[in-house]
Amino acid sequence: MSKQYILVVDDEPDIRELIRDILVDEGFEVSVADCANQANEVRRGRRPDLVLLDIWMPDLDGISLLKQWNDDGELSFPVIMISGHGNIETAVEATRLGAYDFLEKPLSMAKLLLTVQRALDSAKLQRENVNLRRQSELVIEPTGRSEIMRALREQAKRIAQTDARVLITGEPGTGKEIFARYIHQHSSRSDNPFIDVGVTSIANENAAVELFGREEGEQIYYGLLEQANGGTLLLTEIAEMDFSIQAKLIGAIESQSFLRVGGSESVRFDVRIIAANHGDLGEAVASQRFREDLYYQLNVLPLHISPLREHPEDVPELLDYYVEHFVAAEGLSYRGFTTAAQNRLRNYGWSGNVRELKNLVQRLLILGGKGDIELQEIDMALGVVSAAADAKPLVDFDLPLREARERFEKAYLEHQLELTEGNVGKVAQRTGMERTHLYRKMRALGINIKRDSAGDS
Repeated sequence: MSKQYILVVDDEPDIRELIRDILVDEGFEVSVADCANQANEVRRGRRPDLVLLDIWMPDLDGISLLKQWNDDGELSFPVIMISGHGNIETAVEATRLGAYDFLEKPLSMAKLLLTVQRALDSAKLQRENVNLRRQSELVIEPTGRSEIMRALREQAKRIAQTDARVLITGEPGTGKEIFARYIHQHSSRSDNPFIDVGVTSIANENAAVELFGREEGEQIYYGLLEQANGGTLLLTEIAEMDFSIQAKLIGAIESQSFLRVGGSESVRFDVRIIAANHGDLGEAVASQRFREDLYYQLNVLPLHISPLREHPEDVPELLDYYVEHFVAAEGLSYRGFTTAAQNRLRNYGWSGNVRELKNLVQRLLILGGKGDIELQEIDMALGVVSAAADAKPLVDFDLPLREARERFEKAYLEHQLELTEGNVGKVAQRTGMERTHLYRKMRALGINIKRDSAGDS
């Protein structure tokens, strides 16, 4: 695994070498540069995790170099400015351009090391926050106590102890991304980046830049392979990767280096690649949609995730997990599932697997009433009148969202009226709706309202 990599830029040899020696003793990998041009050359060869940058240099001052690096509005790494002739205006300008901190010479080595560690920790936290925004939730471990899930977790832990590439397969919604993150969390790379990207989300014309980066003069865009350096890169739906990018990726894997788009010098990298696909990648190879040599490079350690229908005993625990998640994450009201409701869901087909279950729980908590979720509400949410063989959908899923929602709401309220024998007051209690609002809703949906003197006077 790669050590954290720091670039020290200072035109004074004694200071430059002293800082390097101290940082190396602390376990960092360090490169040095004595001017802006040399700093750009070193940065072009490898993306640093942090830069210590002097203000005064013979060719270009540190502020101008920082401005050059920040030309796109965001630095690709934390920068700590150092100077023996600094002032308030210089420090403010450096901070405005994105510098993490400003240290004055003569340097206190204790303060320097503390600032370096804080800058690296801050960059790590920023990466984690970005990654969290990409994820629907941070999963500590795949949920389930079935023998299938226990075996999968144990297999993932064994895989995590190696650095070999992994190919995860399974139906859509089974949790391939969760297992990839689980492998990363249990590996020696866990303190370094975990970056995931859906291959289908990258336009073919931009895929090379997204993965391998780009150089335009002194401007460098670091691609996903460099952003994930020292950590793990997850590539989902790998079978959809453009054939030309497959060729470039196989070359990078074999040589552990690549050329950025527009670059002329190879860049070395240390990344564990995990690929995921919902279909049999071997079929894509057989149909010549996927390179055979890349398939064998990625399929070093295969991990197949079973569909939920093969371990339905995990359904109750998954229901509890996602109820707790949405209550905590979105502030929704807690609702449990009755035994009959759980049994209905244990015997449901789950064509969308865990993702479908998660979406169902969210829908029930948002659209449902109060109290425990019962069997009738489950059938309504699943879009069937009953579990009979001739059950028909209540909602046409090809409809626009607004029309589909209105049809569902109408069927839901008509069902509640049937259960309460037309007592709107009881429907209001069951659904948790204010009665006046309920009347307006039913009139808007064209529901025939029959008031009864006992409950709706």
